[in-house]
Amino acid sequence: MTAPITALIAEDEEPQRTELRGMLARLWPELAVVAECDNGISALEAWTSEKPDVVFLDIRMPGLGGLEVARQAGSPAQVVFITAHDEFAIKAFDAGAVDYLLKPIRTDRLTETVARLRSRQPATQVDLTALIDSLTGRLKPVETISWITASIGDTLRMIHIGEVILFQSEEKYTRVATATDCAYIRTPLKDLMPKLDPEVFWRVHRNAIVRVSSIRQVKPDGDGRLLVWLHGIADPLRVSDAFRHRFRAM
Repeated sequence: MTAPITALIAEDEEPQRTELRGMLARLWPELAVVAECDNGISALEAWTSEKPDVVFLDIRMPGLGGLEVARQAGSPAQVVFITAHDEFAIKAFDAGAVDYLLKPIRTDRLTETVARLRSRQPATQVDLTALIDSLTGRLKPVETISWITASIGDTLRMIHIGEVILFQSEEKYTRVATATDCAYIRTPLKDLMPKLDPEVFWRVHRNAIVRVSSIRQVKPDGDGRLLVWLHGIADPLRVSDAFRHRFRAM
């Protein structure tokens, strides 16, 4: 018996995600949707664990955008980018080995996409680097943050982003650690990540963002999981499977 073709849907707006799933059920009933995600981090993790044949990626999502998710994913899949903006160089999409859907998604357009996806199965590894770089350059950059207003007990402290070596989720708060102390903010990591320079800060786990220059060492534990030690932080941080690729050259 032939294994079903599987799909991942990554769209941060639930109504649009639900509508796309319903349209796919009608147009491609044998397609098995194995994961639905509302942010880029969970999309990357689901892509890594589920290894879907087809991935529908919204370009703008919390945590990681669809372009960066596609760049970091290591498993082959047919990629369909979803965007509400047609200024993202449609010619670049048409020239690449991917498809795109404009919001709101029309049935006739999705029908064409499904036909293309079916003709390309099974999925093969496609180098999307040039296409992603081209599209990334056309995206309006997100304004990065320079100062963080955080709490230390009943005192507020202004922390410059240059001091921060770690953002870590702790229940309802986010811990902001510097080399000398730590404070807390209410902003979740998924909202912080788009405002941080991706060349300076890396997400290494669902609950941790680290300053790359503060990484002291990276070592596997007894079970083969990667651990990261930071300068000024005694306890190591675990690297989730979705982000192991960042350290392959180390």
